[in-house]
Amino acid sequence: MICLDRVSRYALCLVATVLVLLVQWTAAPGAMADDYTKSFLARSDFSNRDMTDSGFAHANLRESNLAGANLKGVTFFGANLESVDLTGANLTNSTLDSARVTGANLTNAILEGAFAFNAKFNGATIDGADFTDVQLRSDQQIMLCQVAKGTNPITQRETRETLMCDD
Repeated sequence: MICLDRVSRYALCLVATVLVLLVQWTAAPGAMADDYTKSFLARSDFSNRDMTDSGFAHANLRESNLAGANLKGVTFFGANLESVDLTGANLTNSTLDSARVTGANLTNAILEGAFAFNAKFNGATIDGADFTDVQLRSDQQIMLCQVAKGTNPITQRETRETLMCDD
């Protein structure tokens, strides 16, 4: 067992801290996700930003603009997404469980592989949205099928088909 005096332990801790900070500082831009958990962000503008793997759990994003944003892997667990503009956003593998997506604009959004089991989509616009492999409650799926139309311009998939409306 190696015994270090007080000065040696301090120096070792200082070197370790500097190394950690250096690794974080030199990381590729966008490599570190942002955390907005429980934040009040109503009417914020995140349009066309790369927000990959960021966290918005229980955040209030009411009436915010996320159009064209890269939201891959983002957590919106329990978030208020009421009347949010998600036009053309990429929500691949995101978590929307227990989120309130009421009145949101999901035109041409990609939600492939998203987990949205307890999400509420009442009044959402979903023209051209891609819901491939999205986990939804059956009542939400039925409701979305009533308004589903269009083809996603990126994935070339029909919204009704991705929601399995005609199965």
